[in-house]
Amino acid sequence: MAKITIVLHDLRGGGAEKMMVRLANQLATDGDEVSMILISKGGVNKPYLSDKVNLFELKCKRTLSAFGPLRRQLKTINPDGILAVLTHINVITAVVAFSLGWIKKLSVSERNAFSLDKKVNSNFVMKTAYGLAPFVYRFLPKPVIAVSQGVAKDLVDTTVVKQKNVITAPNPVITEELKRLALEPASHPWLLNKKAPVIVAIGRLSYQKGFDMLLDAFYKVRKQIECRLVIFGEGDLRQKLNEQIRSLNLESDVSLPGYSENVIAELNYCDLYVLSSRFEGSPNAIVEAMAVGTKVVAFDCPHGARDILHHGKLDYLVTYLDVDKLAGAMVDALNQKDFNKEAQIDAVKCFEASNSAQVYRELILS
Repeated sequence: MAKITIVLHDLRGGGAEKMMVRLANQLATDGDEVSMILISKGGVNKPYLSDKVNLFELKCKRTLSAFGPLRRQLKTINPDGILAVLTHINVITAVVAFSLGWIKKLSVSERNAFSLDKKVNSNFVMKTAYGLAPFVYRFLPKPVIAVSQGVAKDLVDTTVVKQKNVITAPNPVITEELKRLALEPASHPWLLNKKAPVIVAIGRLSYQKGFDMLLDAFYKVRKQIECRLVIFGEGDLRQKLNEQIRSLNLESDVSLPGYSENVIAELNYCDLYVLSSRFEGSPNAIVEAMAVGTKVVAFDCPHGARDILHHGKLDYLVTYLDVDKLAGAMVDALNQKDFNKEAQIDAVKCFEASNSAQVYRELILS
């Protein structure tokens, strides 16, 4: 048994937060003493954290003010290995670890395309963190853990980080709990009482997720096939997306219901999952959709979709940002009859939480 600590900002509704909850739960199930430290507090993923995981919420209003509280908490826990997640948390945790003489205990993880992610994080603290991070990574004893080959390559190609400074590990997407939840009923009425095929998309209502392009594509699809679109998620662009829905006269066929408490059930009930993102790290919803045998259409965005879909040999990998081709692939997928669910399910077994946790454990404790 080892003592492992994961450091995050909070447990909001993002993919990184969800994956770290699943990783912590699996490590604890496997017998390790696992702690999670939140620089801030709470978040929608907090209820899903196992009682076996020790949770510490520092309640710092700013990342810059977290040095002292984080240092004291880490010193109290005295873990064998530390995993920091997301760029600004990686930097502050590296500074704390250095001050404790624990830099050899630290692993950090990049969850997104670094060169693109830094462009949408424009406040001073985040810009500073993105400026410092590559130099921190270059001199860490352990390699940065990237969630996909594309994220690793982007970090090497666009910063001072060297190839030897990066390694990849699969996300712990598929858990036993997820398999159980997949058998529950979907929450959305369009999925429970289908009057037409239903397309589902998932993610923050943000520029990154490209839902504006998805709506334009769906408008073209709707002219050819009677169908509906449900986008699960919440974010700053809700009003703008609602305005776009009205301008396209799609109010009766598009729904923005907010977050779903059981995304895997929605995916299990829908007819097609679509990823329209401008960039990703390793899009977990693709894996979740494939795990329940649901068809997938995805932009070949940087990064992750190409890896998961085996370069388009599984499902539909669409030319990046080409809305017409996205619409065409959606039509083809909805019309497809000879669909091999078993091949999809087999292709994502590497994302089983038990497999992923073993890889992460070895990297954190090496």
